[in-house]
Amino acid sequence: MEIEFYGATRRVTGSCHILRANGLTVLLDCGLVQGSREVEALNREPFPFEPSEIDAVVLSHGHIDHSGRLPLLVNRGFRGPIFTHHGTIDLCRILLRDSAMLSESDARFMQKHGQRNAEPLYTVEEAERCVSSMTGLGYGERREILPGIAVTLFDAGHILASAFVKLEVTEGETTRTLVFSGDLGQYDSPILNDPEAIGQADTVIVESTYGDRLHRDFESTLDEIGEIIKTSRRDCGNILIPAFSIGRSQELLYLFGEHYHEWELNKWQVFLDSPMAIEASRIYWHHEELWDDEARLFRRQMRKMPPVGNLHLTRRVEESMKINEFHEGAIIIAGSGMCNGGRILHHLKRNIGRPECHIIITGFQAEGTLGREIVEGRKEVWMHGRQFAVRAQLHTVGGLSAHGDRNDLLRWLKSREGSPQIVIVHGEQSVKESFRGVLRDEIGADALIAQPGDRLNLVSNELRKAEIE
Repeated sequence: MEIEFYGATRRVTGSCHILRANGLTVLLDCGLVQGSREVEALNREPFPFEPSEIDAVVLSHGHIDHSGRLPLLVNRGFRGPIFTHHGTIDLCRILLRDSAMLSESDARFMQKHGQRNAEPLYTVEEAERCVSSMTGLGYGERREILPGIAVTLFDAGHILASAFVKLEVTEGETTRTLVFSGDLGQYDSPILNDPEAIGQADTVIVESTYGDRLHRDFESTLDEIGEIIKTSRRDCGNILIPAFSIGRSQELLYLFGEHYHEWELNKWQVFLDSPMAIEASRIYWHHEELWDDEARLFRRQMRKMPPVGNLHLTRRVEESMKINEFHEGAIIIAGSGMCNGGRILHHLKRNIGRPECHIIITGFQAEGTLGREIVEGRKEVWMHGRQFAVRAQLHTVGGLSAHGDRNDLLRWLKSREGSPQIVIVHGEQSVKESFRGVLRDEIGADALIAQPGDRLNLVSNELRKAEIE
């Protein structure tokens, strides 16, 4: 029995690994690669395995860098079941549909501008067919998905219904327990529960997105947000928040409701300018069972989600365009979270050059994205073929990230029983190297860093290197 590593090895996005045992194969995640156009072109390349030979898929959560190539996997021959949490199926219905709509739109644009053979990565119909093959599980529900391979999902605290995956693999007289982190959330963050304990494991595959840094504590984060809003009000500008439609948008609205009077949000007009985030908020609202105790108590006191009296849900393009009439006093939450597309670009074009405006970055910005350029302090950036000066004030609020920081990852790994082999994935190379050093110093673990095509024998812990270009 062995695990082979593919996506999210050389970079943060594109999560994808394959378990082989008993002559069977199980794929863990199948996500889109995100970043520059050159990097995203990798999504169209053939899989480094034969899709028709995959017997089952286990999906950790709905974020597109974990789920986004699943329709393509089905198109290319996969015919097995996809196991994931019930709530993740609900989110994938909108996430994969949105991904397909964007791809279809891009294809039409390229066809219009001379690339007649341009085709979408997959269509809306293909995305919906993929979701129909998903089978829902609950947290703590052990399911034998194939002979000798049992799966249990545990709360990862990252987004709604996110899970880390525990696989019990039996081959002959030998049984090994493999834990795959997916993405891990912060402890003590709003709405969701903390990541559950690992328990017994022989091998743990762990993400390392923020494995080299610490977020501000949550109370300091709340103070920071309140101060930004106060300063922006004084500056007479707008606040732009590029936000991931699943997770950050809902958390921001929850906090806006909880601190509505304290932050004097009655003096602002708040716009959730993302049809997908609006739909995701509805799904969050209907999955109260996945909220933590404090959030459930707060929810029972609310008549609607969220309780922000001056909130505008702008579904239609015409409604989004009218936001341009606000030269001050608008808080605009819009996708995409990495500023690589979506409605946030239109708002950035009109506000990024204004010193009185503020931009709040709430999540990880991958290499090659516009968000990364802004965070790195570029004085000028390109959007829609034009160059724009960056004069707006920038705030990176790491305490709102859906990903746990170095201490959160350590805390989760300390919940393991025994001394499992730890394998690091899902991070930039320098971050993974730094995190490996932290694990050596803090818990005495000699962790491995997986590269594309590496194979780990789950019985002997021998890592066989096999570079894939």
